[in-house]
Amino acid sequence: MKSRTHRLPSLLGTFMLLAVALATPLSGFAAQPTQPKPTVVLVHGAFADGSSWNGVIERLHADGYRVISAPNNLRSIRTDAAEVSSLLRSISGPVVLVGHSYAGSVISAAAAGVPNVKALVFVAAFAPAVGETAAQLSAKFPGSSLGATLAPPVALSDGG
Repeated sequence: MKSRTHRLPSLLGTFMLLAVALATPLSGFAAQPTQPKPTVVLVHGAFADGSSWNGVIERLHADGYRVISAPNNLRSIRTDAAEVSSLLRSISGPVVLVGHSYAGSVISAAAAGVPNVKALVFVAAFAPAVGETAAQLSAKFPGSSLGATLAPPVALSDGG
């Protein structure tokens, strides 16, 4: 029997295909120009990097989707969202934006005001209400280890 960690990429791929299919506009039975498949932009969470999406990327490519694993510098939601938003604005056509864990907060902020983002997909991710922080959201549920896991902030040379 495979462990859960080996099944995770397979399950994530299945959920991603379903989410992308649901976000892709359906053209009726009449002959119409086909809608372009959306570009899927994947944003990794904390304690990970873009390669965590490799299995999902393979499955989406096999189904004909253009996929971008966005860089996520993990500096702050504001700066990470600005970077992702800049990437989104460079893509022509519809976008399905996907975030894992911490990146749920990032994609929520990054998609604001970007008209080609047609869907947000949260994969075991924070889905904050407007003005709510991940720390506030995490504190709502007993047993969360987020606060204890985070290191104190480190000042950057630019004052950030």
